[in-house]
Amino acid sequence: MAVLSVADALAMVLAQAQPLPSEPAPLADAVGRVLAGDLAALRTQPPADVSAMDGYAVRAEDVAAPAVLRVVAEIAAGQPSDRVVGRGEAARIFTGAVMPAGADTVVIQEVTSRDGDSVAIKRPEARGRHLRRQGYDFKQGDMLLEKGRRLSARDIALAGAMNHAAVAVHRRPRLAVFATGDELVEPGTPPAPGQIVHSNGIALAALARGEGAHATDFGIVPDRLDATVAAVRRAREAGVDVLVTSGGASVGDYDFVQQAFAAEGMALSFWKVALRPGRPLMHGKLGGMQVLGLPGNPVSAYVCAILFLVPLLRRLAGRSDLTPPRESALLGCALAANDERADYMRATLECRPDGTKIATPFPAQDSSLLVPLAHAHCLLVREPFAPAAVPGSPCVILNLQF
Repeated sequence: MAVLSVADALAMVLAQAQPLPSEPAPLADAVGRVLAGDLAALRTQPPADVSAMDGYAVRAEDVAAPAVLRVVAEIAAGQPSDRVVGRGEAARIFTGAVMPAGADTVVIQEVTSRDGDSVAIKRPEARGRHLRRQGYDFKQGDMLLEKGRRLSARDIALAGAMNHAAVAVHRRPRLAVFATGDELVEPGTPPAPGQIVHSNGIALAALARGEGAHATDFGIVPDRLDATVAAVRRAREAGVDVLVTSGGASVGDYDFVQQAFAAEGMALSFWKVALRPGRPLMHGKLGGMQVLGLPGNPVSAYVCAILFLVPLLRRLAGRSDLTPPRESALLGCALAANDERADYMRATLECRPDGTKIATPFPAQDSSLLVPLAHAHCLLVREPFAPAAVPGSPCVILNLQF
């Protein structure tokens, strides 16, 4: 099977994924999720002419010049009055209260002087001043939030004001992850000689949860074909949408992941990508379950997850912004010419006062080194066969702070 470019491999992954079905979600659980249909207002906002300020509701013709008016009513928000304001009259009114019939203007209280049932208006006021007209924000039936929109907290506020208690959104993707390797132990376990502490599972599950998915870590699977097959079957029985494995996807004597998937009948898309770090990357589909077999090296696994898992989860969730943003920057150091693989180098990012961004790769880029990954602000992207570059040369970065 040919070694694919990153772009071709990602296209194959996304071609086999469609947005998940919709489900109703309470507004409290809808933020960050994607609308499965257009959302129309169920009410008009405001539902009537209301006061925008505390003051007095009057007839504009009565306050064309300073005047003294008789106060005939007091109107609070939520307590409309059936009293009609006539010539020479005023109603005490508070912010958000429905305007009484006959009145067409609000005079703010700061320019009035109250004396019992009389109020002195100290300056003229224009008709319609300090009013919010019926439907000023939106009207019933207005289509205000469109299908495919990822809901922000601001959108949730609007949907609530539109009188929706729940909205139809695409279902959250369900993901399972497991790692293979007899050398692995869980964090918190003292490793024996030859063992290492496993971090891929918790990192990949955390990344998936950050993308809104439900993620379950199945833990560590021994380097045995029967154990690997059992873990794959467990994921299928759980009905997950995506299964992510870490390690064992290559062709070594103890790499059983590809064999396990073949035994279960998986349709293999690819298992090699022209990528550094992360060349032994596998993708396939097993029934309705997408499968990503990531390398065991922690940086390789994480970079591959950024490039392939994140877009896959976003497609399933109904999002249109599938890939993390790429930005332009300048190199902070010299780089040698690249080989046939696309290179994703962990780098720091300096933002200068003039807006210039300087990306400087860490000197050590070994795929086992987690400290540079944790401290990186971005991945510096070098295309295959990129020529040598000097400091200050233009470059492309993938911002990790998305």
